[in-house]
Amino acid sequence: MAAPRSTPPAIPVDRSRMPRVEIDTEALKANWRTLDALSGKARTGGAVKADGYGLGATRVAQALHDAGCRDFFVAWAEEGVSLRAGLDEAGHDARIYVLQGVFLADVPACLEARLIPVLSNLADIAAWCEGLERVSVRAPAALQFETGMNRLGLDAAELPVVKAAIAGGALDVCLIMSHLASADETGDQTEAQRRQFLSICEHFPGVERSLANSAGSFLGLGFDLPRPGIALYGGRAGAPSDGKLKPVATLTAAILQVRTAKAGEAAGYGAAAKLARDTRIATVGLGYADGYPRAASGAGVPLRQTRPGAMAFVAGHLVPVLGRVSMDLTLLDVTDVPADLVEPGTRAEFFGPNVSIDAVADAAGTIAYELLTGLGRRVERV
Repeated sequence: MAAPRSTPPAIPVDRSRMPRVEIDTEALKANWRTLDALSGKARTGGAVKADGYGLGATRVAQALHDAGCRDFFVAWAEEGVSLRAGLDEAGHDARIYVLQGVFLADVPACLEARLIPVLSNLADIAAWCEGLERVSVRAPAALQFETGMNRLGLDAAELPVVKAAIAGGALDVCLIMSHLASADETGDQTEAQRRQFLSICEHFPGVERSLANSAGSFLGLGFDLPRPGIALYGGRAGAPSDGKLKPVATLTAAILQVRTAKAGEAAGYGAAAKLARDTRIATVGLGYADGYPRAASGAGVPLRQTRPGAMAFVAGHLVPVLGRVSMDLTLLDVTDVPADLVEPGTRAEFFGPNVSIDAVADAAGTIAYELLTGLGRRVERV
């Protein structure tokens, strides 16, 4: 019989030049406290789906738990199972809600991990009730209703079926939810959703209610359980949030080479950056494979016809991205930074306290959510 193979020892690798995102858990806690203060007597939760918006769900949830958060929202049961394990290991009890419903096969995992599924259609309700009946147990669920976003949610016309399931003892409901579509942009739709949500909640007296996302929290729509997401991580949540949130994630990468190119030359793929002056170029080890979007390029992409490209921060100076972002590398124009401050190993900040993540997102024609959740596997979380 062959001897079992041993696991080879890990080969040490120097990651000092690789991209990293530094996570300020104190800023994260401060943002949660800011949002919680807006909620009055409500209990403020936190969205930690998509692996804690790309920053590590367990780490984020543990920090939020330390701040006082006891309600967490994930998208899938698998995320909830992983989060429960992390919280249990740290000795933290909490309620974990699974936003995207439940299949029959998910029910055992939800029960074992003490997850609360958010049921958004009659098939969800049937699967949950059947799964509970099979093992002769009862467990709470949340209900999500459609109020104007036309995404996930039960329709008001389905209320009789829902109420019959509750009356028959098959369904225990602990929370009524809906989701705001445009609270960061316009008031008319938000007010219409608020009114419809209240009319639905009248059918469930005494049951807790949850409507507010980040932007809704700043509008006083917390009800019993606001569930902010992007604002926790320092992203903008409409005009009322301006100046009230701290940046949580700082994306940096090291300069690998500095070179000088002559006026009239070009830089990057497609010769997109035409150099009008002698230019010192810093080549940084970060690219779209790491989640830094090509659309943030300084030139050579369609968005540059309507808005400027992204900026970075090097040695106390804002500097522009030069030419096209490539898979693993980004060029920066560091001509105006003192030469003795820029050398291989110097780290450039691509978003964080000196470069707003929302400004970078705007330059790339996207939103802060996508920048955070799109951070690649090569980006070390520290």
